Amino acid sequence: MPQFDFIIVGAGSAGSVLASRLSEDPANRVLVLEAGGSDRSIFIQMPTALSIPMNSRKYNWFYETEPEPHLGGRRLHVPRGKVIGGSSSINGMVYIRGHARDFDSWVDQGAAGWGYADVLPYFRRAETRAAGGDDYRGGDGPLHTSYGRLRNPLYRAFVQAGVEAGYAETDDVNGFRQEGFGRMDMTVHNGQRWSTANAYLKPAMKRANLTVLTGALTHRVVFDGKRAVGVEYEIGGRRQIARAAREVILSSGSIGSPHLLKLSGIGPGAELRAHGIDVVADRPGVGENLQDHLEFYFQVACTQPITLYSKLGLIPRGLIGVEWLLTGKGLGGTNHFETCGFIRSRAGIEYPDIQFHFLPAAITYDGNSMASEHGFQAHVGPMRSKSRGFVRLTSPHAADKPSIRFNYMSHPDDWEEMRACVRLTREIFAQSAFAPYRGREIQPGADVVTDGQIDAFVRDKVESAYHPSCSARMGSAADPLAVVDPQTRVIGVEALRVVDSSIMPSITNGNLNAPTIMIGEKAADIILGKPSLPRSIAPVHVAPDWRTSQR
Repeated sequence: MPQFDFIIVGAGSAGSVLASRLSEDPANRVLVLEAGGSDRSIFIQMPTALSIPMNSRKYNWFYETEPEPHLGGRRLHVPRGKVIGGSSSINGMVYIRGHARDFDSWVDQGAAGWGYADVLPYFRRAETRAAGGDDYRGGDGPLHTSYGRLRNPLYRAFVQAGVEAGYAETDDVNGFRQEGFGRMDMTVHNGQRWSTANAYLKPAMKRANLTVLTGALTHRVVFDGKRAVGVEYEIGGRRQIARAAREVILSSGSIGSPHLLKLSGIGPGAELRAHGIDVVADRPGVGENLQDHLEFYFQVACTQPITLYSKLGLIPRGLIGVEWLLTGKGLGGTNHFETCGFIRSRAGIEYPDIQFHFLPAAITYDGNSMASEHGFQAHVGPMRSKSRGFVRLTSPHAADKPSIRFNYMSHPDDWEEMRACVRLTREIFAQSAFAPYRGREIQPGADVVTDGQIDAFVRDKVESAYHPSCSARMGSAADPLAVVDPQTRVIGVEALRVVDSSIMPSITNGNLNAPTIMIGEKAADIILGKPSLPRSIAPVHVAPDWRTSQR
């Protein structure tokens, strides 16, 4: 049996970070097991082609939810990366860290040492921002981030419309002030998707002490009593065991990690026994507390032929691809999410709870529904839903997908927030900045105005923003529903950790790739016994009149 110091299961947004950081010391023998394969595909590396790998069974686990009871029984797509780089190789490349208060709330939920002042240094260590570093942004990290060029006038119109509606323009939603409207960062470098595979894993694979096995499906963690000593995995149809002298680390994501914990005997005892799995640690929180962001597309027809609709034909798309292959530039080198907004839904909300992605086209995020006319849209949705779901076993076999249900819209506050999303977005698009471009409201439609009409629209049209998280949450070791402690150690066993978005106590404000990478960076120091980076003293904007004013 091959023996390593550390075994990492999953080469995704956190696993690739760990592989790089843990193997920096040549004395550490590190094994990474990835069920997917290579990311050598133009459709992964070209940012504008993001919908293609997202819809490919070669690169995507293609999970889907159980029928969601509050969405008319609809099953929603839950894409998760099955490739090196994980979901950072198939996502929309949006780089949003979250609000400072998100991380401070983690501390309140038992994740000591994970407040904003603690995590900001790790965000900075990870990043190289094309526009340069400062007290908030990194200047010499592996992860390159950049802004789009804002060549389409609709991007600027969206920001200006937000200002006209009474909101602020912010210089940096990932810096001092998230609240307001401004540019949106993307994980794109020289026109190429900058996944964690490109940023961390591939450079580290040159080291002799790092072994990466692809096409390797992990079946379970192997225990000696309560101590994790290895993993059983399958590659090429053959099962084998790799031994870990120090630790096993699960970085399989918010669906894969709780699934693998349960297959390994860690989870709610009754559920495990029902599938014939011996209980190693009865942890009722494994697979529970599942959270996500929901969004809908607020679409408006454009009266000028300046949107991406004219670029969707076969010949224009071919020309975009040729330009990108030859130069790395042009429309092929952007994810098209170049401006955004964060606002509060009502007075009494301390920090933003609604996010906007603006897109100069009327099209679905995953590309499954093509634009039928010139239009533009905002993806809009609440950030802190009170609904909670689960990931549960369907069988004791790793190859069988788990049961996933988010229980979307199961809390009455979710409906209030969605109604606010419709009405506040409609107000923004009604501003004079859009007057030269604004046609009819395609979706929801100008006749969707009452609570009941908005609720019906939401029930039929709302979609996942693809941010599953929190299903193996971090908390105090004394908390019976916590799965890992603030050192990312699985409670109730030894030498086993979880490091990925599943350990978030609660979902962050915005897209999840950036905070997941941060989790990998901070956990690496914890695992190696290094002192934490010095805490930040950088201030953060919170609206002084948030108790009495919505904007």
